[in-house]
Amino acid sequence: MGKRKAAVSQEATAKYEADVALAGRFDELFAQAQEAEQALRNAQANGASEQELHDAGMRLDGALTDVMRSAFAAQRAEIGPRGYDDRIYHRKAMATSKVRAWTMEAERLLTLRESHRLTGIVRLPRQPAPGPSDAPSGQTAPLHGATGSPDGQDALPHAASVR
Repeated sequence: MGKRKAAVSQEATAKYEADVALAGRFDELFAQAQEAEQALRNAQANGASEQELHDAGMRLDGALTDVMRSAFAAQRAEIGPRGYDDRIYHRKAMATSKVRAWTMEAERLLTLRESHRLTGIVRLPRQPAPGPSDAPSGQTAPLHGATGSPDGQDALPHAASVR
């Protein structure tokens, strides 16, 4: 007797088709990430303002996120629709050379994005919180604690009383 293949669920087929569509955009998204990186490097070389460097860094972060998601989608698409339902099939497919190549690419992009998030995005100084004098006319800032109670006590229990 031959082995009978398990039927693929409609949900798995839908996820697979979505992943195939996203994976098909990998080259386009990769080119966008390269352009965003070049724009950031140009801004750095031309002495752009902190706001412009921050904006360029955020655009690169978004582009890296998109291309990384596309690479993970390509990995899942390479496994096939059965991999969404069958964990054994999924695990065996993860060991194939094509899937391993997509896994390495996706993880490389993930590492690049995380490194960029830690060191490549210019941090802007925090804006001060609006004070009582900044409130719109006719409105005043609360005079008491966060809950507005006259004794200044919050409605939340104190840590010492919670056990």
